[in-house]
Amino acid sequence: MVVGMMKLSIHAPHARSLKDKRQVVRSVKDRVKSRFNVSIAEVDDQDLWQRISLGVAVVASDAAHADSQLQAVLSFISANVDILEVATELVSR
Repeated sequence: MVVGMMKLSIHAPHARSLKDKRQVVRSVKDRVKSRFNVSIAEVDDQDLWQRISLGVAVVASDAAHADSQLQAVLSFISANVDILEVATELVSR
């Protein structure tokens, strides 16, 4: 069993309030959940209007599959928003 984890920092330049930011977060999370079999949540920077930190997790039978799922999620998100930073980690058990 392999657990793949990824933390993304996203820039939302048009967000002028926390309400605007929540709309972006909800939109990204809903689109990712509907397309991929992963868990996704806002994990940091809740008080900053234009910076969004999302955590993505996937469980797979091998590292290659977990990594490919995370890369697919990354490319899907980056097609729609500006990504500032990405950190990934695979944990094998």
